Amino acid sequence: MSESTGTAVRPDAAVAVRTRGLTKRYGEYLAVDAVDLTVRRGEVYGFLGPNGAGKTTTLRMVVGLIRPTSGSATVLGHRAGTPAANHGVGALIESPGFYPYLNGRDNLRVLARYRRLREDDVGRALERTDLSARAGDPFKTYSLGMKQRLGVAAALLGEPSLLILDEPTNGLDPAGMDDMRRLLTDLAAAGHTVLLSSHMLSEVQEICDRVGVINKGRLVAESTVRELRGAGRLLVRADPIDTALSVTARLAGEAEPTVEDGALYLRIDPGRAAEVTRALVTAGVDVHEIRPIERSLEEVFFEMTTDTAHTTDTGAGR
Repeated sequence: MSESTGTAVRPDAAVAVRTRGLTKRYGEYLAVDAVDLTVRRGEVYGFLGPNGAGKTTTLRMVVGLIRPTSGSATVLGHRAGTPAANHGVGALIESPGFYPYLNGRDNLRVLARYRRLREDDVGRALERTDLSARAGDPFKTYSLGMKQRLGVAAALLGEPSLLILDEPTNGLDPAGMDDMRRLLTDLAAAGHTVLLSSHMLSEVQEICDRVGVINKGRLVAESTVRELRGAGRLLVRADPIDTALSVTARLAGEAEPTVEDGALYLRIDPGRAAEVTRALVTAGVDVHEIRPIERSLEEVFFEMTTDTAHTTDTGAGR
């Protein structure tokens, strides 16, 4: 791959990460396929996909751990992987690795000295991740949740403006996930831009401003959580159901109503509930229930990523 020797690119103050046509092949296997994503400064961006979809491979290219086969990535206005780009980035990619017999504080001191950071940076990182009380304990005694938090503490050294966290709640119990969720919320409130990969949809729905969905190496959606979930649907219980289906089909237009468990589901603005009710009553339909419902992010995710007709080996594309 050829590229300019310079590291700076045309600046965009509103963008923290941008990829264009980002692609990675391992031999004949296409792990990441022409991904275009944009992470805006100051937001929490959720990067979603099933295991093997290409999330980690994409993030490894963004931080410069591996080189793309083709395409480009810019980070904080510089080409991904260059010293200028990485200066403002803190990253936790896959499982954190630390010296097991050193305590948490000394592990961070090793990293801080390597990066020529001050001792104060270590103390702040431990405090922000709620590890100060256990900082003197050997890393090998830490729970999985504490190890993950120490990984985030390492990413926070030097006060980076952009945090890139790969599956930070992976393997955590519910209490550990809740702690990590609060930590990420606090980091966002403090002004950090966070690029978070995950397959835990509940955490993404709660804390992320926008999301990108990757499946089999391709980015299949990128939008706000609200837009991705859609404007919502109406649930209607009415008799006779056949007449109700005919009436609502005319109102819904191209989005045909569906029948599940004796109820009608309409992909229609919930604000039209009164209009739907009037039309049904006028047609002689008894309306027993009508109420708005919203799709969960989980429902949307499975719609986008489930492919029962074709299964691929995803080992290289995590």
